[in-house]
Amino acid sequence: MKKGLTVSVIFKAQSLNYGEGFGNISELKKVSRGDGNQYTVASRQCIRYDIVRLGAEIFNWNLQVVDKSKGTVQFKDELTIADSQEMDLFGYMKTGKKTESSQGGSDTRSAVIKLSNAISLEPYRSDMDFLTNKGLADRINEHPNLANVEQHLSYYTYTFTIDLSRVGIDGEIEITNEEKCKRVLEFLEIVKILNRNIRGRQENLSPVFAIGGIYNIANPYFLGRIKLNSSKEGFKIDTKVIDDVLESTFLGNNIKDDTYVGINEGCFINKNKFEEKLGDRVLGVNSFFDNLIKFVKKYYGV
Repeated sequence: MKKGLTVSVIFKAQSLNYGEGFGNISELKKVSRGDGNQYTVASRQCIRYDIVRLGAEIFNWNLQVVDKSKGTVQFKDELTIADSQEMDLFGYMKTGKKTESSQGGSDTRSAVIKLSNAISLEPYRSDMDFLTNKGLADRINEHPNLANVEQHLSYYTYTFTIDLSRVGIDGEIEITNEEKCKRVLEFLEIVKILNRNIRGRQENLSPVFAIGGIYNIANPYFLGRIKLNSSKEGFKIDTKVIDDVLESTFLGNNIKDDTYVGINEGCFINKNKFEEKLGDRVLGVNSFFDNLIKFVKKYYGV
């Protein structure tokens, strides 16, 4: 039976992903919107990088899976998803080698876990940080070098979606249900404590808010539906758009019936709005993920 797990999260962090920049200015990656504002972006690639990094550090995920035997860095031909959690969960492409009798081609697997970019929920206001290496330069009586770095402290949101029926299956290869379950649970544990090392800082990307559940289709229901409203009292999550999603149906099933919310106390001032809508399915963030873990174990019969 097909099932899809999807969660949209909010976390709070600063200056997560830089582009190439120019001169002595380091620019954050940004997108522009029709409201006239710019919003900073942490790409799905950088989120994937840190998930895989923590998978190796905490759960000993196998990262010795790449080479350059065909002129480009890619996954080794002889390895399969049975050898690599990364290849299983995030997909791969192995290019074929052209010969006199063959034009090559590619062997690909689309990602089982789909990640979105993380987009800031607060607009970028051109904050800059002026830096020098004065401490080093003074040691040898030299003039310091100067740099300008864009800075942005904001709440961010991203979404992940997992097609549970595709985990651990690739053509004729299929791993055990125990290993399928283990890989999904390890991913969820990583999301709970996700962090990013950047420019001497370690930023905390662990969720302060999460909404989602396990549904009859792998669809990112709440992607693009998370918005913040600010006031002197604090931040509110805009519940109007979310309410419309909760009241929608698919194949006769109401989305609300399978949806849970995790929210940390003190981060947002309108937790009661979710409690009015979802009752006892509004939990703390840790309890929210514990609930997902319980459902995943049940799905795989572990």
